[in-house]
Amino acid sequence: MGKKRDLVVARVFDAPIERLWNAWTEPEDVRRWWGPDGFTCPLAEMNVREGGTSLVAMHSPEHGRHYSTWHYRTVAPLERLAFIHNLADADGNAVDPVEMGMPPDFPRDQLQEVTFRSIGVGMTEITVTEFAWTEGPMMDLARLGLEQTLDKLARVVTTSPREGPP
Repeated sequence: MGKKRDLVVARVFDAPIERLWNAWTEPEDVRRWWGPDGFTCPLAEMNVREGGTSLVAMHSPEHGRHYSTWHYRTVAPLERLAFIHNLADADGNAVDPVEMGMPPDFPRDQLQEVTFRSIGVGMTEITVTEFAWTEGPMMDLARLGLEQTLDKLARVVTTSPREGPP
């Protein structure tokens, strides 16, 4: 196995901290942005509390449906979420990433952290850290997917949920 490194992506959003917190914790919000380009989020069963587990799914016509669980270790409202991420089946049971077609260096039981920081009127910085990735192509793909997902989040939080076609 290669060298381990944390994947860290920080982003500033033109939205208040409460809006970003809700985007990460409310099912209808998560369904609007979770997943990289080309994916939708058809399922977000959110149980955001310490010891709780959320089940989320992302889907694309090309790659099918993929489930993940977020088992929360820390829930500090408007400040921090820390959870253990695993690939899962439709019932929320952790699955071996290799059995799902992922390379052997795809992490299991990966600690992830999202921090929220107000940086001015209506502006929020979010930092997402995915701990202990093995350096290499899978980590590079994870970074790209995370950046695309945060781009989608930015589009959602900077527009009103009521905006769109009449």
